[in-house]
Amino acid sequence: MGGMAESTESMPDWEKRFRAPRVGLPEWAEDAPDRSLFVSNATGTYELYAWDRATGEQRQVTDRPNGTTSGVISPDGEWIWWFSDTDGDEFGIWMRQPFERDGTVRDGTGGGRGGDEEDGTRVTDRGDEPATPGLAPSYPAGLALGRDGTAVVGRSTDDDGSTIHVVPPGGTPCEIYRHRESAGVGDLSRDGTLIAIEHTEHGDAMHSAIRVVRTDGTTVAELDDTRGGTEELGLSVMGFAPSAGDARLLVGHQRRGRWEPMVWDPLTGEETALAIDLPGDVGAEWYPDGSALLVSHEYHARSELWRYDLATSALVRVETPVGTVSGATARPDGTVEFLWSSAAEPPQVRSTSGRVVLDPPGFTAPGSVPVEDIWVDGPGGRVHALVQRPAGEGPFPTVFDIHGGPTWHDSDAFAAGPAAWVDHGFAVVRVNYRGSTGYGRAWTDALKHRVGLIELEDIAAVREWAVASGLADPGRLVLAGGSWGGYLTLLGLGTQQDAWAVGLAAVPVADYVTAYHDEMEALKAMDRTLLGGTPEEVPERFAASSPLTYVDQVRAPVFISAGVNDPRCPIRQIDNYVARLERRGAPHEVYRYDAGHGSLVVEERIKQLRLEIGFALRHLSLPAPDPDRARIPAPGRDGARSGTPA
Repeated sequence: MGGMAESTESMPDWEKRFRAPRVGLPEWAEDAPDRSLFVSNATGTYELYAWDRATGEQRQVTDRPNGTTSGVISPDGEWIWWFSDTDGDEFGIWMRQPFERDGTVRDGTGGGRGGDEEDGTRVTDRGDEPATPGLAPSYPAGLALGRDGTAVVGRSTDDDGSTIHVVPPGGTPCEIYRHRESAGVGDLSRDGTLIAIEHTEHGDAMHSAIRVVRTDGTTVAELDDTRGGTEELGLSVMGFAPSAGDARLLVGHQRRGRWEPMVWDPLTGEETALAIDLPGDVGAEWYPDGSALLVSHEYHARSELWRYDLATSALVRVETPVGTVSGATARPDGTVEFLWSSAAEPPQVRSTSGRVVLDPPGFTAPGSVPVEDIWVDGPGGRVHALVQRPAGEGPFPTVFDIHGGPTWHDSDAFAAGPAAWVDHGFAVVRVNYRGSTGYGRAWTDALKHRVGLIELEDIAAVREWAVASGLADPGRLVLAGGSWGGYLTLLGLGTQQDAWAVGLAAVPVADYVTAYHDEMEALKAMDRTLLGGTPEEVPERFAASSPLTYVDQVRAPVFISAGVNDPRCPIRQIDNYVARLERRGAPHEVYRYDAGHGSLVVEERIKQLRLEIGFALRHLSLPAPDPDRARIPAPGRDGARSGTPA
């Protein structure tokens, strides 16, 4: 490890945060819990790794130039399935390989620091094979694996819409479901007789219904909260009970103005409400013995874990530090493993047993500054924002780093991008605008018809606070984001042209009409829901929400990065926007890279952020500081809460 240590001495902290090896939460085989699958960037690219807990052996499963993160381990632990697309275009087939296989083992992700991750060994003789021969390439729409080797495969294509196939071991795929609207595989019952499907046949892609079918496609039961009215409610599949012969399905619903779980028996129709009195959104999964639920609670940008006993309705806190739990799973011995981080502290896979579950090799990512909670009155209600401050006194040049989704939220979690801006002397503000999750159904569902403009109203309210409070320099405000955040960046530069000094848009929607016609079918359905129809049906709404409509009003220099294989924000619509900038000589730079909707290659991520930071510094007439000399406060274990830094 000496070479690695020496090579990091001159590396700035912001780059270390990207390059430090990370591991994701391991998924374990239900009937062979010592066999696990996880994601790591140990080679510099995010790939899948197998881990035999009994022996401690770990090996790299996939090895592709643009990385791999979609994988599933079979219930018996014998097979690893992974999705193979082309250069990040998300269109492809499922492949599989044996958990145990001959060939060279790469032991480069765990077992303590100081492993052999630099030995240059590459995976050979993986034994990969097509997992579902007979199924043409598609966009993935869910996968469930049975104990007898049966697979239930969800697919989406522009031509066929959504289809679901049952693939018996060694047999021919049988189509059991087809619809033009979005649908996907939710789960397969433990005995392999029932399949839960999430679908949007009613045409509202934001609110799914649930249908339970047999393996021949015949319907057993339907659960639909959409009601066909103006107040449509969504449902989500959280998983069948883990016991043989138990048909109960854990379902997420929105009947009380937020996401929360209930238990539904599709054979009898019985619904069992759960006494989980927690604010915010609540998710759950079964404990392996079926006696309890592991409850995940998202509220005001932070998360908690609880154990809910189904027999007694007792709700007991599973202790985790203040911050964000990005994933959690209950093990057969009753312990809980979880992936935790805060804005100040890098992620770790921990266990309620008190130990670190997976300890990646090499150096640890440097910490950053904690977040402050800010609440601002906006046109649609109180807006929550997370703020990170650099060392020194304000006002600071400030980056408004806008999250994607749009149905997502920024949280008190470790993020290398915002931390890099702080190292360079910028304050960072992240706004959970209307459309964000974690603040109740009404807040999320407010995002309709005036798409983009609603979110920008909330961002403007927080911007006014940032300037008035002395945090932000009004002449050095940067609007930035990726995906939906990139879309809001371009839209904001055109509709709030006096507010922003620089714009940084990664993989954005730039020309909404062209994006609609070129994007994957599932996103077409989402756009029809958000805007109330197609571009031909509601042209005025698409025009009002399209950055291209306002491109001639853009005054700020803009940097755009785009993946040439992106199926979500396709390249043609970005080229249309850039051509309009070029036509009038507007200051801009464009960086195109050979991947899809973002990159799984660490060096590519660093390159893109380096370009963005350099662009902002030049156009704000700021010197490039020495990030290594930035005074980073020592992070507290519990992060920050209630508006005060830790």
